[in-house]
Order: sequence, then C-alpha cells, then structure tokens
Amino acid sequence: MNKQALALNEIIKNNNTTIYNLLSEKGKNIFFPKEGIVAQAAQAKGKKINATIGSAIEDDGSPMRLPSIAKNILLDPKDVFLYAPTGGKPELRKIWKELMYRKNPSLMGEVSTPIVTVALTHGLSAIGYLFINSGDEIISPDMFWGNYRLIFENAYGATLKTYSTFKNGGLDMASFKEKLFEKKGKKIILFNFPNNPTGYTPTQKEAQDLIQCVQECADGGNEILVICDDAYFGLVYEDGIYKESLFSELSHIHKNVLAIKIDGATKEEYVWGLRIGFITFGIQNMGPETCDALEAKTAGAIRGCVSCAPNISQSLIYQSLVSLKHEQEKNEKFLLLKSRYEKVKEIVKSEKYKKYFLALPFNSGYFMCIQLADNVDGEKVRRELLENYDTGVITIGNLLRIAFSGVKEADIEILFENIYNACVKVSRI
Repeated sequence: MNKQALALNEIIKNNNTTIYNLLSEKGKNIFFPKEGIVAQAAQAKGKKINATIGSAIEDDGSPMRLPSIAKNILLDPKDVFLYAPTGGKPELRKIWKELMYRKNPSLMGEVSTPIVTVALTHGLSAIGYLFINSGDEIISPDMFWGNYRLIFENAYGATLKTYSTFKNGGLDMASFKEKLFEKKGKKIILFNFPNNPTGYTPTQKEAQDLIQCVQECADGGNEILVICDDAYFGLVYEDGIYKESLFSELSHIHKNVLAIKIDGATKEEYVWGLRIGFITFGIQNMGPETCDALEAKTAGAIRGCVSCAPNISQSLIYQSLVSLKHEQEKNEKFLLLKSRYEKVKEIVKSEKYKKYFLALPFNSGYFMCIQLADNVDGEKVRRELLENYDTGVITIGNLLRIAFSGVKEADIEILFENIYNACVKVSRI
C-alpha cells in the first residue's frame, strides 16, 4: 500500500475507527498524490515561468483558446478554459458549505468541506469506490432510482436489499426497521428524499423516527454508513414535511454513524447539463484532520476517474450563488413547480380515475407515481400513450412515474385524461 494512503488511514483510525472500518479495500488504498503533477503544478502557480501543467498559454499569460468558442462566453477565460482543482474551486466549495448550514438549521458541529463532483451520479459512484466492497448490502426502499443498480450493483458488486416504501399512506417504518436490524455488522443505508420515483419526503415525525432507528442500531454496536442522496433537496411543497436533509441530524448523532450528503446544483439550481454535485462527510466529533483525510481520499478517487469537474460549470454556478437576485430567481422556479404539483394533486382525486389507477403518496420533488389496477398492464399503457396520445411516461412494473416538473400546467389535465383513456383501451384487450 502506498505510504500516502497508509498515512491517511492512520489519521482516520486514530480519530474514529468506525470510518476506517467502513472504508472499502479501494477506499483504504486510495490517496491524493502530494508529490505528483497536480501537487507540483499547484506549488508553481503564480511563478513567472511555469512549465508544469498541460495547459496552453497565450503570450499575454491568458489561457489559449479558440475565438469561435470564446466569443460565446462572458466569463473571464481563466474561469472557463483552465483546469479546476481536483476537489473543486475553493470559493464554490466554501459557499456551498455556508449555504448547507443556512438551509439545515439542525446541522451542528463540523462537517467536511464539500468536494465537487461531476454531478450526483459521479458522487454516488465515488462513494461506492470509497466504501463499498463486492458482496456488501445496501438497505434501500423498494421504490428507488433505477440507476442505483448500475452504480452500486453492476460497478461495485453490492446488493440492494429493499424494504416496503409505503404503508397506510406514509412510510412503512416497521419494514425499514425490520431490514435495518436483520443482522449485526456493517450497515449501508441509502436515503433519497424527495424520493425518485415517488416524489415523497418524510413528515417531520417520520424523519425523526428514521433518525431514531439509525441511532438505536448504532447503539447496538453496528457501524453504519448513511448515504443521503439529496438530488431534489429543497423542493418540498407541503407544511409538516421535513424540509432539511436527514444528513443534518445523522451527521452528529453517534460515533458509529458516518453520514454522507450527496447533493448538487443539478436540480437545486436548475442546471442539469452543467453536471456539478458535491460530497460532504459528517460524524460525531469530527475533527479537521479527519475531514482533510476523507477529502484527500475523495479527491484521489476523482483524480483517478475524471480528474476534475468542469471549470466553466463551477464558475457559472458560483456567479449565480453570489448574485443578489439568486434567491428571488430560485423562488420563482419553486413556485412554478409547486403550482404544477398542486394541479396534479387536485386532478388525481377524480373519482373516475380510481377504477384504473391510484396515486401513491407524494408531496415534493419532480415526480409522482400512479399504481395501475391489476387488469391494466403498465407497458401496454405506456406504448398506447406514445402511439396514440402523443404522451410519454415512465413505467416501473405496474406503476407509471410522471414527471410533472416537465409538463406545463395547462397540459396536466390532458396528461391524466390521456392516461385514463389509454387505461380504458388497454383494459379491454
């Protein structure tokens, strides 16, 4: 094992053995090179003559660039064409951390400075690299984003162990608890709220129940990794719903619980194509040495995969976050999505639809799901909608996932009428 990896492991073990025990074999072996090209280039930054890194520079000292590209960009060329640091631009990491505390009043104590990833899928994959060994089990609701299988099962050899998502119009807490306490040892829990595909976020009571379950499990001597996929963070449309990330409280509840927040600008800032996400670590009594060691390992995993996230994307997002109009602009988009949500909520109550489908619980995010009647085949409905109603939805078994985020309010009633008519037609075949 490389001496730099060994040094990071010693720092982690000396501060909290749980974190070390949760690391995968790859995670224990990874490090960010202190003596490699990136480190040496950083040391040479600002020197009159700098022949270190693989960027081309104009005679005036600015980044070499093609005018046909540069003419379309208003940002300073150095914030566009040069490489960003492996862990992300320091100013962006700093402000994202500040905003995290502001958005999550329950977040107490020290957490790591967010590391920038190429959006959330890359962030989840990096966590897989650092913490998941082949054969590990990941506890997840049975309603989950299908890409988790590619990320965790196909790439890292883990198995998603699911529990029932809903019971009696809310989360099935008994099913979660049964799965959590099924056996002792290393635990990996995956929370995704607002949930994709259902668009559900726990009530305040449900959130506290989830947190209490994790604490009880840790009290029993289990070492627990909790991954909080917060892709749709902030998009909660009802009162009485938990509006913070579960990371806020999980990050400081127990020495045996390492919480990881995976979030990003993708949905929070409406910049899907810019591909910027963040990884943040938190555990009880987390010291600066532990933060630095985990950030170094994460940077190593990123360096060995994509090198760094795009500079232009980070710069654009940073400029938005410091804009005086930022909060107003975000609120306008939030209210538009909330209005669509309320329209969907009103329409799905229609009595005539109940013969063919029922809405699963939803209160947040981009999506909602409908459960089709037993005599209605989901795939046939989907194809009928495509072929005869100029309408697209996603089928998950006998559920339809509907992204109301992408449907203008005037078309929402038409959408559900199309689904109803397709169900009527398919059920007769």
